[in-house]
Amino acid sequence: MNVPRIPVGEVIETSIDFLVEHFSFATKAFSAVLEAGLDVVEGAMRTCPPWLFIAIVAAITLRLTKSKRTTIFSIAGLLLIWNMGLWKATVSTIALVIVSTLLALMFGIPIGILAAMNKHVNKVVMPVLDVMQTMPAFVYLIPAIPFFGLGKVAAIFSTIIFAMPPSIRLTCLGIKQVPEELVECAEAFGSNRWQRLFKLELPIATPTIMAGVNQTVMLALSMVVIAAMIGAKGLGGEVWKAIQRLQMGKGFEAGIGIVIVAMIMDRVLQNIGSGKK
Repeated sequence: MNVPRIPVGEVIETSIDFLVEHFSFATKAFSAVLEAGLDVVEGAMRTCPPWLFIAIVAAITLRLTKSKRTTIFSIAGLLLIWNMGLWKATVSTIALVIVSTLLALMFGIPIGILAAMNKHVNKVVMPVLDVMQTMPAFVYLIPAIPFFGLGKVAAIFSTIIFAMPPSIRLTCLGIKQVPEELVECAEAFGSNRWQRLFKLELPIATPTIMAGVNQTVMLALSMVVIAAMIGAKGLGGEVWKAIQRLQMGKGFEAGIGIVIVAMIMDRVLQNIGSGKK
């Protein structure tokens, strides 16, 4: 018995072609705005001398973590990156992560709040997040190419989609974990839904939301590296070139640079999320 094949791939491809054909004006506008914003961020970071950039990062790290060990590691790690000749690539990667993370949070946190406030939205959003979080990272590169072509904008688009789920899920979780007694107390004192959200639920949920922010940053960094395959450049581009040219030493140097950047970001964000002063 021959069972007819369900044309899943064909339907998806037709849908993408339809969107590319009829909504190209929107993708071009989004691409222009995104590229301009990225150029501003990256340009500002590149005009800053490396020694000054390292000093600023050290000051921020010490201020937020209160840890001399973490601050010394940040200084030593960034000096090593500079010494290895990977400074421009590192700045490019950091700029991509910053822009991608800000956009992912700009969309993710409001969706998480809406999912926590509305059970019907929650029932739609959660299965979508399950699919997004189990989908292989490389699949997100496929729709980015027809919409934005090869380059940094396509890399940012795929990174936003890949990194967004933790911010949605943990924002929703943090708000739902607010004790019922506190919610009832706020209602008894006459708070409306929005007052309860901004004055009670979000402040209590902040550590959980910050854990989502931390995960979003880490996923953005990992995806920016993978997105080097479609022209993201940066440290991921250095790894990709090393693979193509079989330059093992260069590849490990770029990999070490990625680890250093990830560890600095992770330590700082962990401290913010824990609420330490």
